[in-house]
Amino acid sequence: MEDQELDQLTEELELRMYFFVPYNISPIQQAIQAGHAALRYAVTHSDDDTLKAFVDHHETWVILDGGTTNEEMDFDGIPLGTLNQIGEGLSQNGIDFSFFHEPDLNHALTAVCFICDERVFNKKNYPDFIDYVIEKSLPIEGAAIVRLRLKSADDLQEEYNSLYKEWVRLVGGVKNVYLRELLKGKRKA
Repeated sequence: MEDQELDQLTEELELRMYFFVPYNISPIQQAIQAGHAALRYAVTHSDDDTLKAFVDHHETWVILDGGTTNEEMDFDGIPLGTLNQIGEGLSQNGIDFSFFHEPDLNHALTAVCFICDERVFNKKNYPDFIDYVIEKSLPIEGAAIVRLRLKSADDLQEEYNSLYKEWVRLVGGVKNVYLRELLKGKRKA
């Protein structure tokens, strides 16, 4: 990507680095583990234009509660730790990310991080799909809005398939749709 294109992208879209850390370590340790993961991200993605834009123009960190850390698997082959599940989900969805295992905590996974743009977290300019449907379906009455909100995500996608495809493009593609779902309802650490 040309420097001019990159500057234009970063002027248009805010970037943030998100972290997930275990719930059961102190706040200072959560921040330290996030720092370790950020450094790993910088080394692993040193040639990445998104990382360069993040460092040059944004540098906002958001540290979230990732729950538990446990690499053991259940009967279905799913990691028992929620933090481990987050890392696996990022990997399976092709999201650039980094992680850190703390040697002083028996090499437990203690941080996962990734960078995303505002189409993931700015719900005002990039509303959730249900709100996008309501906005595009105006005029719509109160009872109709309630009925729409009661539908499952799958039913909404099926019923409003062309709007769903339009919304996926608006929010930056399927990776950003995954990240929006991942961040939904998460608490700060």
